[in-house]
Amino acid sequence: MYKPYKRPTGILVLGATSSIAMAFSRLLARPDTHFFLVARNPRKLNSVASDLLTRGAASVVVHAMDLDETPLHPAMLSEAAASLGNIDLALIAHGVLGIQEEAQAHYEAASAILTTNFLSPVSLVTWLANYFEGTRQGTLAVISSVAGDRGRKSNYLYGASKGGLNIFLNGVRNRIDRAGVQVLTIRPGFVATPMTAHLPQGPLFATPTAVAHGILRAMQTRRDIAYVPGFWAAIMFVIRAIPEAIFKNLDL
Repeated sequence: MYKPYKRPTGILVLGATSSIAMAFSRLLARPDTHFFLVARNPRKLNSVASDLLTRGAASVVVHAMDLDETPLHPAMLSEAAASLGNIDLALIAHGVLGIQEEAQAHYEAASAILTTNFLSPVSLVTWLANYFEGTRQGTLAVISSVAGDRGRKSNYLYGASKGGLNIFLNGVRNRIDRAGVQVLTIRPGFVATPMTAHLPQGPLFATPTAVAHGILRAMQTRRDIAYVPGFWAAIMFVIRAIPEAIFKNLDL
């Protein structure tokens, strides 16, 4: 069921202290917008809340927790729904890049990446999908990555966590789109954030603000999947089209 874009006023941000989440929240801060922010670091959470209030948000509630603690999700999400009155938009923005060399050598390191990037979002989306399906409205936006489009030797644990998340979101969208709920998979390329600060930064890197504007445009146009910036759609089309016999010999 298609529903036109309606500007959200009850906004839940999970991983609210990430650079992209902060930039995106600033775009939505208005006198009628209410935020419920969740992240691990209380000091950073309070700083983000103060920033949004300064920019005009009507109210901001913060909730400090480790989102890897999936048994705590239902209580936190119920608190968010009660605080906001109605959740119009939920953005899931937390994640880790991990260290590929450690993850390919030790299962514990691999499991940590999969827990944060896949199992934690699956737990959150399961609750939120049922909530939005019940209210028959809303936008569920999840930050994935272009790395989930094809496994590469340099980051295949991170890519596997995002690839699994992409398929999971495909299925959730197929299930609740008919209830009028937008399920938006966001696939950024390289973004200049603390998570990528150790990487050499070239012309393909985008700023968190540019990515935030791309997310907002994707919401406004009711997109299902958004590559941000948009040129990554063409890049990943080429990457996916390379035959495996050639791809496995590339140094990517």
